[in-house]
Amino acid sequence: MRVKFTALVLFTIVSMWASAEESVYSKPTRADYPRDVFFGDTHLHSRLSADAYSLGNMNLTQADAYRFAQGQAMTAHNGMQVQLRRPLDFLVVSDHSEYLGGFYRYNVNDPSVINTEAAKVWKAALEAGDPNALIAAFSASMQDPENNPAFPESVRQSIWQEVAETADHYNKPGQFTALIGYEWTVAIRGNNLHRVVVYRDGADKVAQLPPFSGQDSLDPRDLWAALGRYEKKTGGEVMAIAHNGNISNGMMFPNQTIDGKPLTKKYAETRSRWEPIYEVTQVKGDGEAHPILSPSDEFADFENWDKDNIGRTAKKENWMLQHEYARSALKLGLDFEASLGVNPFKIGLIGSTDGHNSLSTPEEDNFFGKFPASEPHPNRMKNRMANDVMWKNTFIVASGYAAVWAKENTRASLFDAMKRKEVYATTGSRITVRFFGGWNFEDDLDDAPNYLDTAYERGVPMGGDLTAAPENQAPRFLVVATKDPNGANLDRVQIVKGWRDEKGVTHERVYDVAWSGGREIDPVTGKLPAVGNTVDVEAASYTNSIGAAQLSTTWTDPDFSQKDRAFYYARVLEIPIPRWTTYDAAFFELPVPKNVPETIQDRAYTSPIWYTP
Repeated sequence: MRVKFTALVLFTIVSMWASAEESVYSKPTRADYPRDVFFGDTHLHSRLSADAYSLGNMNLTQADAYRFAQGQAMTAHNGMQVQLRRPLDFLVVSDHSEYLGGFYRYNVNDPSVINTEAAKVWKAALEAGDPNALIAAFSASMQDPENNPAFPESVRQSIWQEVAETADHYNKPGQFTALIGYEWTVAIRGNNLHRVVVYRDGADKVAQLPPFSGQDSLDPRDLWAALGRYEKKTGGEVMAIAHNGNISNGMMFPNQTIDGKPLTKKYAETRSRWEPIYEVTQVKGDGEAHPILSPSDEFADFENWDKDNIGRTAKKENWMLQHEYARSALKLGLDFEASLGVNPFKIGLIGSTDGHNSLSTPEEDNFFGKFPASEPHPNRMKNRMANDVMWKNTFIVASGYAAVWAKENTRASLFDAMKRKEVYATTGSRITVRFFGGWNFEDDLDDAPNYLDTAYERGVPMGGDLTAAPENQAPRFLVVATKDPNGANLDRVQIVKGWRDEKGVTHERVYDVAWSGGREIDPVTGKLPAVGNTVDVEAASYTNSIGAAQLSTTWTDPDFSQKDRAFYYARVLEIPIPRWTTYDAAFFELPVPKNVPETIQDRAYTSPIWYTP
């Protein structure tokens, strides 16, 4: 009888506990989804990068880059004090793997470097009076590896160990994340194919293998194979992020491999495996869309770099553009998915800076350029990049940020979020954006206090996939956008759709889905009137008297076909603010340069959500 009674009591207690678990008083505390967005930079260079060092960054180290990102003030190369208004949440110091750390060590007579064959070549050129010997050697290393050999393995390993340990030192889980990474730097015939490599792991694993270099191979397939070898040897995880493709002259999202062969299913599977996200915006131009590719999109003409390639060896031709810009790449991906069964360009979208002065500064009114020579100075708007041999400094874009929805600010959590593509890009402001797709969202879900619970339970976030469409039902999309607390109000929210019809033709359309003010879409043009402009160009100022602090909606695709492969992403635009060149003109009391926009509308691009029949 006692046994039966004890069992009954135990059963009752367990049942009560289970019931309590099912009915939680404070449900948000149990939510198993990312509640925070973290802003950072996955593409920044220090003096360890060969081009950065040879073009003037001889003193700011990787440690300085981490300290600056954590909020510390620094003295820039121009002598000015510089500091972020708010620290970053994470940073990848992605120094070039080609001659990594070598120019600095050569300059301080490090015997491990000065005795290499490469250093002997540099010494001879410098002694012959060639001031550009070092930058020329770096440029040659990413185009002609056979005649520009890498450092010996032991030298590369020693330097890489130091890089990994420095990141570990500045990594503070829960406060600031220092992700270990580097840039694989390749330019075939002057065409940019760079990738930033990012690790999930710490120095104990990462330092076991030195970075793969363009001097090892110019073929991205060999890079992917090297990443596979790393994971097999260490049990760690790694990914690659393709550099924005607008100076690749059609090679970033190709129809063929670098040796001229058609893309295969294996290629598509491998690229999709190792390159889940794409750097859509940075200092060398914005790469979301182009007006030639998207003539009906009034916002496609935004900070485009469309003149030539990174080597300035060949002019841009219009056919190249579709293989360079993210929106057209996403459409090409639908084509390849139909023909190969795998989408090689199924990419999430992030932004980063690609700064080479150790300072991550993408804000228009706090922009310290790309190289030391493009830091604030009365002459920077007159001069060109890279010792006046490349593009005008006025072309440089103050962009951008990588925004990551993660459960916590740690290497593992941020990396996992990037891998599942729950990320978005901004062009320099810290706009907060949520974007979900589903089949069973209520009309006013964005107004519900618990909309996140419903969105995650019934749908998928940015980077996700929608399948199995219910009969005669279109997908619904939830978007919630909030202004940067220190920035401009919001103009509008748009949803960009791309699709492939039954005839195999791809299409795109941009929908205005939420906007500020009492504007109405013109029934003739289908366009939403401009939000207005409060910028005082002479004073380089603006007011938040227009726009909105937050915009949200629950939107249904009015043109949906269950048979058509499609993707959707959200684009959020701020009201106009002064461009960095306008701030410079006001500060240094100079005229605003001609043929340069006086204002800019910063924006965010979410990762897509894909629909597959």
